[in-house]
Order: sequence, then C-alpha cells, then structure tokens
Amino acid sequence: MTALATTESAPATAQAQAELWPPVPRSVRETGLPASLIAELIAKLILLSGKTPLSVLTNRLHLSLNVLREVLDLLVAEHVLEVAWRGDSDLDVQYQLTAAGRQRATAWLERCAYTGPAPVPLLAYAALVERQAGQMLSLSAEDLAHELGDILLATAQQRMLGAALYAGRTVLLHGPSGSGKSTLARRLGSLLQGIVAVPHALLIGSDIVQVYDALLHRAPQPYQLRQLGERRNCDARWVLCQRPVVALDAELTSAQLELQADVQVGCYRAPPQIQANNGLLIVDDLGRQRMPATDLLNRLTLAQELGRSSVTVGAASAISVACRLQLVFVTSMQPASLLDAAALRRISYKIGIDALDAASYRTLFRHRCVNSGVVFDDAALRYLIEQLHGGSGLPLLACYPAEIVGRIRDFAGFLGEPARVTVATLDQAWTSMFADHPALPAHALPLQPAASRVS
Repeated sequence: MTALATTESAPATAQAQAELWPPVPRSVRETGLPASLIAELIAKLILLSGKTPLSVLTNRLHLSLNVLREVLDLLVAEHVLEVAWRGDSDLDVQYQLTAAGRQRATAWLERCAYTGPAPVPLLAYAALVERQAGQMLSLSAEDLAHELGDILLATAQQRMLGAALYAGRTVLLHGPSGSGKSTLARRLGSLLQGIVAVPHALLIGSDIVQVYDALLHRAPQPYQLRQLGERRNCDARWVLCQRPVVALDAELTSAQLELQADVQVGCYRAPPQIQANNGLLIVDDLGRQRMPATDLLNRLTLAQELGRSSVTVGAASAISVACRLQLVFVTSMQPASLLDAAALRRISYKIGIDALDAASYRTLFRHRCVNSGVVFDDAALRYLIEQLHGGSGLPLLACYPAEIVGRIRDFAGFLGEPARVTVATLDQAWTSMFADHPALPAHALPLQPAASRVS
C-alpha cells in the first residue's frame, strides 16, 4: 500500500502534490504573515551575520525572492538596511544594517531571538492538517498480517487491533510487563502510509512555535519522493516527512502538553500532540506519568475527538490548534484499577497482550536465534520451557527470547566460542537475568578465558 500509485499520470501526481504541499507564496500577502514580522526576521539575521547576500536570506528564511524583495525595499526605504554590494545580476546583491537599523534589530533580537525559517499562519496549518487527515489510507488485513507477522499475535488480538487502526479509534494495550506491548505499539507506526508536510514553525498570535523536529519527523523514502515528481514550486516553509510516530514515557508531565519555551532557539516548541499530527501518538507506561492517568487520557482523547488541542503560552488564554492523530496507550497495570469508568469508555479498544503459548514462544525463540546467528537446539529449548520457565513459574513473555539469546552471544564472545543454545548456556543466561535462580547445575561449564582452555 503506497500513498500514490506508481502508474499515476503527471497531472494526477501534480494535483496530489498540490494537495499535500502548499505552493510557494509570491507576495507578502500570500505568506499570510505581517510584513513587520518578515522585516524583523531579516534584520535579526543580518545583525547576526553581517553583510548578507540575498541568496542566504532566501535559504535561511525559506521565503521566495519576490517576498523578500518586497520587504527589503521597505527596509531600505525606512533606512533600516542599505545595499552593501551589488554585482552584475539582480540576484547578486548584499545587504547590511544602517546604524539606526542595528539599534532596531538589537531591540527585536532581545525581544525574540528566533531567526529560523519564517513561520506558517495557524489557519493555513489547520487547513492542511485537515486535508492530510482525509488522505490517510485505510488499513487492510493483509497489511497488518505482513507488518506484524513476527509479533505472533493471536487472531482475535490481530483483528481487534486491525479494526481499531482501520477506524482511527483509540487503543489501550494492556498486559504484564515484558509481554511485548511497547514493541508492538511502535511497530504500528510502520502501518501509517503516505507522507505529510510539517511546518518548520507556526505563528500563534504574536509567538513563533517550532513544530518540525528532525529527531521525530523522518524523511520520506526515496520511492515516495519519486512519486511526487518535481517540487520546485512548493512552499519551503514546510518539510515533507513520513507520517510521524511520537512516543511518550513515564517522564511526561502536564506542562509538556503545553507550549514549551526554548530559550536557546528563542521561540516555543510545539507539544507532542501537535508534533504527532496526522500520525501516531503513543503513551507508554500509562499510570506512571507525573500526572493522573485519567487526566492524561481525558485530555488527549478529547483532543482527538474534537480534532483540536487547547494549549497555553505562559499565563495567556488557551489557543486551539488542529489535532488529528491516532492514539495508542500502553500499560502494565489493570485498566479497571488505573482508570475510572468514564475514562475507560473513552477508549474504544482494550486489547490484552499476555504471555505467549509454548508454540509461539518456540517460534519466537527460533527467530531470535536465526537473526542473531546463534546455533539452535530443540532439546535445549524444551529444557528452557519445561525446566527453567516451568520450574520457576515465570510466564513465557515475549521479552525473554531476545534477552536470553543476547546473553548467550555475550558469554560466547567473551570466551571466544561459537554462540549456541545448550542447557549449559541457557543456565548461564538465566542465572545472569534472575538473582533468585538456584546455583548452576553440575553439568554447567565453568567460565575460563579462551587462552587457558586446553585445545
């Protein structure tokens, strides 16, 4: 499943591109920004850079030559800027601040240190978020089975998860720690098809809010870019990205759901529910955050239901920002003890992820061995399931195979031996994982450096 068919005609591709990525503004009016804001960005950038070529202003502010010239002419007329050098071409020109311009630029920089790409108006952002939400492709049973084939979900679990994702409903994955819930939640992001445009920054009131984060917003795959064709006439204030996947953990606080001041950059940072727009927001370890689980869930599910999130800047009034996303909560606690009845009703699908059965555990263990280059042995695996797990009463959780196989490789690498699954290597790995496990049985081999072994 792809965002655009590879056989689309050029006109169809161009139309899809126009819907995805706004066209380049040809005038200040088309940017949706006040000329005074663009003037401040230009003056602050020149204050920090000294004599600045027109091409540098274009690249740094992500605005077209037509827009910049319109504002530059005003700044020259007001004696804020002057032409420092002019070449043979109209493009080959450098600007510098006048003495009065330096004073004004210094005052602007002290008030707001932001000198990055020009922001996008809030209304334009809301319109594109809605358009991109409507382009989300439906999930099929084949897509889900292909992507999650190695997760070994039961049929009932897979169907519930597929139905929830197909309808864009809220999901709660619950079960014991180590059952693979967090891994499953993150894998769901790969099921989000297509690409979206994310603004470098937003203009909210008189404040600039940075949205794009290179650590969260991944670049499109090459085939996705090829399908879009030429992208010369698109607004450079936006960045093409894969649909975002943002994961929050137990460190989350209520303040992080508001606009965060970034002193170093000189603007605000968008909260995670805005950075995850048109993508997936995962709340891991629900119940361990520094705010009540019910409050957190109610806040995010209400934003999803309304299609907008209310955020505040300091003591200012709340501002409504477009919010269209898929929500997945993950917890190791019992849902009924964690959330009240009203909060539980807000969650459309509650999907239990429990311990594996013996057959699925064997399959997963074999996969881990093959992927790690560890020699597999059926008899030793029976010992792991029947004696180590059975004797200790520890459930067959999905987290154990990777841990055990990894430790077998650790020991083998240290001893200079081939990594293989045996009763002895399983005992070594098991003992290193669990402090209350009995001492190694008599058949376990003692640890010896490779140089001291007799060949």
